[in-house]
Amino acid sequence: MSAETIAGEAGEPIHNIEPALPFEDSRRLTGPNLYFVDSGAVLETLGLRGTDPIAIEGWRRGVKRMRAQLEWPSAALTVRLHPGGAALAMVAPVDLLYAATELNEWAWLAALSEAVLHAPGHPAAWDEISALRTLQAMCADEAKPRLRALIDAAAARGLPVLADDEALTLGLGCGGRTWPLSDLPKPFDIDWTELHAVPTALITGSNGKTTTVRLLAAMLRAHGDCTGHSCTDGVFVDGTQIASGDYSGPGGARAVLRDSRVQAAVLETARGGLLRRGLALTRADVACVTNISVDHFGEYGIHSLEDLADAKLTVARALGPDGVLVLNADDPVLAARGPAFAANIAWFALDDDHPALCAQRAAGGATCGVRDGVLRLRAGASIVNLGSVSNMPLAAGGEASYNIANAAAASLLAQALNVPPLTIAAVLARFGDDPADNPGRLQRWSFGGLRILLDYAHNPDGLRGLLRVARAGECQRLGLLLGQAGNREDTDIRALARTAAEAAPDRVVLKDIEGYIRGRAVGEVAELLGEELRACGLPAERLQVHLPEVGAVRELLAWARPGDVLVLPVHALSARAEAIALLEALRAAGWQAGQMLPC
Repeated sequence: MSAETIAGEAGEPIHNIEPALPFEDSRRLTGPNLYFVDSGAVLETLGLRGTDPIAIEGWRRGVKRMRAQLEWPSAALTVRLHPGGAALAMVAPVDLLYAATELNEWAWLAALSEAVLHAPGHPAAWDEISALRTLQAMCADEAKPRLRALIDAAAARGLPVLADDEALTLGLGCGGRTWPLSDLPKPFDIDWTELHAVPTALITGSNGKTTTVRLLAAMLRAHGDCTGHSCTDGVFVDGTQIASGDYSGPGGARAVLRDSRVQAAVLETARGGLLRRGLALTRADVACVTNISVDHFGEYGIHSLEDLADAKLTVARALGPDGVLVLNADDPVLAARGPAFAANIAWFALDDDHPALCAQRAAGGATCGVRDGVLRLRAGASIVNLGSVSNMPLAAGGEASYNIANAAAASLLAQALNVPPLTIAAVLARFGDDPADNPGRLQRWSFGGLRILLDYAHNPDGLRGLLRVARAGECQRLGLLLGQAGNREDTDIRALARTAAEAAPDRVVLKDIEGYIRGRAVGEVAELLGEELRACGLPAERLQVHLPEVGAVRELLAWARPGDVLVLPVHALSARAEAIALLEALRAAGWQAGQMLPC
């Protein structure tokens, strides 16, 4: 009866759950997660019954009783209440996680049967004797004692591991070795002296993750390390793409860390993977949360900025005693909640005199911020000027303040990974000159009398920053492409439209995002956006609906006239590649705004 979630790297979960079951989701947690640092299982309850204190206490008793009968170690149980129900999480042996999901479901259904349905033996719940026999059989089939022995042996040596349903890796990158689970060696057959970790960074946040990942990877490559990185665009080793697609989850991390060429790793760590499975690895050297913004509310019990911050701060659970957590002091939620997750924090902000940065420096800690237009990296008594932000290509003449923040975050991460300041400064002085440095993130064209900005902005804060850059220069008229993923709540979709309306665009083309409709009807998101734009006072004649993304780009180009600025948030990877190819072809052909577009 397990409701184990099946999900791709970027895809929405598919739940194998009967509608009558009183829980929404039940899944394995394969690494450090929102609830604890160990592996385990979590069940998401539903509605009022899902928060019944008598039922939750019954679940606790049931889990403890069944774990004792299965001779599992006593370990943490975590209950996280939220407006939609509760998350019931339990630590479990790493090689028995499917059985753990079944145990969790039985304990909850049995507790509901007693506490809520007032009907012992309700058909939704197994009787305890039958449940125990079933779980014992599952454990016998699933158990991998050699896997557990190898993980314990690695932990005793301070060695990181990667494990999934197919393979086990001891060590990382050039210091790692991988075996199929069906052919694991005995601990004493391994030459442990050949295995080691590589410098590893985890980067998460609502906005700026991919840019910060790419920038830090460029700094590490400039330092001479063969660097692997994973992000929403794919997996890259030493600057060469080896896989395409959204690899910002655990699968992307494993792909990088199992490549024997990799001497340093930078891993984009998205919210979805953190909540579905937890972290792929148990130890990292540095971690960063760029910022927290309204996004993805309503999924996996996340209903507030504080909830989202706690989920993203999961990356700190992988840090060892000497690990560094890099945080944004300009983000009030991170400033308030971050210190509870790590002792060694490095703070960045747009103002080098931010009170949190001043306090950090007074305590001998590292900071990065802007003073008199110069980005300054400071650690203890050391002060390094990394260059004028107005001269950094990534900062768009100093107007892209969010990219200045990304540069500050990457600089602190690089410093913690022993990249020399001169190397950091050199990369900041050139990164963004080449469109290949940061594709799809604040890519800019000037041709045919137009300024064009292509970006991934996908929530109100990201779009607001992008529109601020667009309005900073000469602008006769502003054209905007606007869409949103279907798994956002209606309130979030409307908030994105209100942000767009603040910029008073002269034309908005409303689109769908191919592959991201996620449970909505075709055109439903565009309809919600248009409704909210009109409610904000934008005249109906300024709005146009063209659902395919590349077609929507063409519609804006056909509308444009010399002096206009076009803002193109393009999200689907294939659509973005096609849109970039179109823009490059138009530039090369000398196309002018107002001319007919080639077919």
